[in-house]
Order: sequence, then structure tokens, then C-alpha cells
Amino acid sequence: MDTHGHKQRNLAERLLILLIAATPCLAGAQAPEAIPTASPPTVTPAPQETGTTANRDTSTAPNLIPTVDPASGIISWNGQTWNINNNRLFNARFEKYLNAPEETTQADLEYQGILRTILDKLSPARITPANMDAAFRLLPKAAAFDSDARLCDSIADSVYSVWMARKELQRLAQANDALREEQKATEWNAGLASAPSTTGGTAPKNVTAAAEWAKERALKRDTQMAPYTTRIAEIKALILANQAKRELSQMQTKIEFQALCVQLFLQRRFQHVLIATRFYRGVFGDGDTLLRVGDDARSLFGKTTGMPPTVSTLDTMANEVIRDCRESVQAYEFLLEKGELKSATERLAEGFVPGEYTPEFRTLSREKKRAALKFTQASNQLLSALDVKDFTLAEKLVHDLEETARDFDSSKPMAAIQTAKTVAGMHLAKAKNAAVSGDRAALETELKEATAIWPRNPALGEVSGVIFKQADVQLEALDLLDELLGRKEYRRIYDDRVRFIAAAALYPERQEQLQKVLDAMTTIEGTITRAMEIEKRGDAAGAWETVEHVYLQYPNDNKLNELRANLTTEASEFVKTLRAAERLEKEEQVGSSLAWYLKAQSMYPGSEFAQKGIERQAEKILK
Repeated sequence: MDTHGHKQRNLAERLLILLIAATPCLAGAQAPEAIPTASPPTVTPAPQETGTTANRDTSTAPNLIPTVDPASGIISWNGQTWNINNNRLFNARFEKYLNAPEETTQADLEYQGILRTILDKLSPARITPANMDAAFRLLPKAAAFDSDARLCDSIADSVYSVWMARKELQRLAQANDALREEQKATEWNAGLASAPSTTGGTAPKNVTAAAEWAKERALKRDTQMAPYTTRIAEIKALILANQAKRELSQMQTKIEFQALCVQLFLQRRFQHVLIATRFYRGVFGDGDTLLRVGDDARSLFGKTTGMPPTVSTLDTMANEVIRDCRESVQAYEFLLEKGELKSATERLAEGFVPGEYTPEFRTLSREKKRAALKFTQASNQLLSALDVKDFTLAEKLVHDLEETARDFDSSKPMAAIQTAKTVAGMHLAKAKNAAVSGDRAALETELKEATAIWPRNPALGEVSGVIFKQADVQLEALDLLDELLGRKEYRRIYDDRVRFIAAAALYPERQEQLQKVLDAMTTIEGTITRAMEIEKRGDAAGAWETVEHVYLQYPNDNKLNELRANLTTEASEFVKTLRAAERLEKEEQVGSSLAWYLKAQSMYPGSEFAQKGIERQAEKILK
């Protein structure tokens, strides 16, 4: 494999990891926290691919640093995973870019000319104090353009802060020089004060008197030296404090400047990264370019770039990204000429992730970008059609994409479409056979399967017409359905539901009415089954209350009424007590009603009717 090509392919992956992972890593850096504005990176989805939604992995602890699987395009971060090939936020940002006009106006060209002039003056071969001053004066001019987003002002502020800090360092140095001069004078005076005095006479010959005389002379000398000793200590402390201030001020300005460089890198403003790093080398001539970042960020830079976290690392990566983005645009234009829209759109999307603000991307004409936009929209529409199983539209879109993009691979979507059509056709054929043989259960099952596979299959209506063609069975079924709906005989409709489902296949209004009936009957049947299970456990009151809830919604179902009557007899004491409580409640006899509700609850502690009645009466009492 070609080494240079391999490096190009790896660049996007390395930068992707850096841009995503740098945000949580820099939270532990010593520099002020930088807030990236980059959108989550991804690439345009190929139509035949299916995106993965976010899945939370509860089996392992969340990852503190995001990881990317280059083979599958899956990002794992903080216990979640998602596919960078199908990211809604990126698609929206990418389409906004494809619809935006190219930045080729006179103002745009003037702005890029200023940036190139600044970079030229700050280049290693030409940087001088005069050129640095000239480049600094151009920063406000560049910041005045809308495209700059005032970033050059931020760089100018940082450079100005360094210069102001240097003046403060010079002031502190001058103060220390003055203090050292004062220290020398004070030490000289202290030496004079400590010298033996020749005016104090001679020591007495008496031993005791001589000792007293010496003690007095020593005390006098110490008294004379005390102010000088104290001042020398004060001067040394001031010198040390000023030295500490100088070191702290210099380190603080470095950290703030480095934070700006990192922030610009995360914002993908790579031209500004180059300007900031070159100013950094110019204003800090000590050669210290190591970034003051946390351990996580230092490890991340080492793993993704193979280099330590330095200002030179940012400079190198910015230059490499700009070159790679230039090649991405060149590749896009070449593939566009060849009619290979799929590959062209993918190359443009890959370069857009890091290079959204590079000149090559900003100056690409809207006309050329619209070709990628049309392909992207058609691809997304194809994915949506496949997702909702609209295979007629999906097949049309596949043919359209084949015509517009010579390199579009239709094998996967066409395989999915043809397979779905074949299987749906097999189920419809079985449904026809079931209708002929009178097997209603098989007919219902096969129609349901065919509808689930291809909901908008035009053959569904045709099959329904064939099934009910003889003796005009369909019209008879529809008439009977309307009659039963009018009389609200929902159970008869439910018992003969297969017939009515087939009859209403071509009538959306009747399908909606029929679906409501079937949903209601499903609820009733489920309630009956649950009530009978509860009754088998010996809980007649619980079974009655289960039925009563549904009876209040559907009072006309005979089977439900029959079961309710039987359960009312079995739980007669509980029902009588509850009815008495409800009657007293209607008569506004709050205390008596509450007592009867409490009695009902004591008979069946799980009663919802009793509990709600108690809550209503208690609320009335508390008012």
C-alpha cells in the first residue's frame, strides 16, 4: 500500500478522534477551558447502509475518552454508541453548507489576502520584530470581515496581553535592581554599625566590671544593627516575591495563549491556528512550546498524532489538514466530472468534517455543491423509503440514482426490494388459496403477513377484489359491516373480522372504523381473560372490579355483561357495599359514604374504586 495514501486516509480518523475527544480531555487541562463549536463529525450515508441508533451499554462502565472503530464507523463514548455514517446533526450542517453561496466576493478575496499576508510576515524565514508589528496591525483589519467571526481580535488580544505582561516583567526587574542596590547599601551600613567603637574607652581591670562593660557594648552594637538587619530581610523577601510574580505572570500568559491555540484548533479554524502558533513563537522566544494540558489530553495527542502535545503539534496538524482538505476538494471536482457522484459526495463529506472553514471549501461554487446536495437528498429519501417499506418509491429512487451516479452500487437496496416483493407475493398467493378453500384463519394470517412486509403493495387491493368477486360478497360484507356498526354489535363484527378486514381493504374510512372496533374488542377479550384468571385464584371481588373498569367503556357487549353478572353474584357483599357507598356519595352524605368505602376496602384491599372513593370523601372533608 502507498505510504502517502495511507497517511491521507488515516488523517481524517486521527483528527476525528482529536476533535471529539479533546473536549472532555481538556476539562482537566491547566489552561482555561476551551469550548469547541465543531459539529459531531461523520460522513454522508450510503443509501444501502443502515444507520445505528444510540444504544446504551449497561454492561460496562462509561468511556471517559471516546473511541472510534475505523472499520465500522462506530463511536463509543460515555456508555453510548452511534454510527458516524448516519448522523442527523451532521447531515443538516452538511446540507446547509451545500446550499450556501461560495465566498468569492471582493470582500472575501480581500479577507483571504490579509490572512495570507499575515502568515507570510510571520513565516519562520521572514519573522522579525518589524514584520511581527506589521502582522499585528493587520489583525483588526481581518477581524472586521464577517467570515472571521472576530477570531483575529482574539489573537490580537492575546498578543497584546503578552506585550503588556512583558512591560510588567520589566517593571519588576527594575524594581529588583533598585532593591539590590538598596540591599548593598544597607549591608554596608550594617557592617559599619557592627565594627568595634574606638570612643568607648578601655575595659576596666576588674573582671566583673569588665564583663558588664562588654555586655553593654554588645547590646549597643545590636541595637544599632537591628534596623539594618530587618531591612535586609525585607529586601530579600521583596526580591523573591517579585521573582515569583515574574515567573507566574509569564506562565499565565503562556497558558492563556495556548488555550486560544487549542480552542481555534477545536473550532477547526486552522488558518487562525497557524497565525496564533506563529505569533506564539514570536512573542515567546524561550523555545518552550509544550502545551500545559492534563494527562488525558497528553495521552490522547500522543496516541492520535504520535507526537507530544506542543504548539508545534497544532501547527503541524493544521498544515496537514489544510493540505488534505485541498486534495479532498480537488478529488471531488475530478470525480464530479467523471459522473461518480457517490464517491465524490463521500470525499467532500469526509473533507468537510475538518475543513469546513478552509478556503478551498468556502470558495467551492454553489453549482458544483448542488450536485452533491441532490445525491445526498436522494440517498436520504431512499433510506426513508426502505425504512417505511415503500418499495415502489424505493425502486424508482434506485433507478434514478443509477442514472445520476455512475458509481452507485444498487445491489443491496435492490436485493432488499426484490426479496420483500417476492415474499409479499407468496403470502398473497397463499391468501388467495385460503379464500378459495374457506380457511378464514389462514386467510387472515397470510393477509397480515403480506401487509406487514409491504404495506403499500398495490396487489393487496387486487387480491381483496378477487377474493370477494364471486356473488358480490364484498358488497354484502360492507353492507353488513355498516349495519352492525350502526347497531353497535361489535362482537359480531369481531367474530367475523377476517371477512370484514378483506372487504374494507379498499375503503380507508371503513378500515379506520373497523380498526377502532377491533381494538375495542381486543381490550374486552383481554379483560375477560384476565378476570377469569383472577376468579380462578378465588378473588371474585378483584375479577369483578377488572370487568367493571371495561364495562363502563363498553356496556353493550353481551359476553362481558354475562361475566359481570356472574361475578356480581359471587362478590355480592363487596358489590353491595361499594354501591351503598356510591349512593351515599351522590346524596352528599360524606361521613357515611366514607365509612362504606372503608368497609369495601377492608373487604378487598386492592380495590381501586374504594381507594378513589376514599380520596374523594377525604378531600371534601378537608375543604
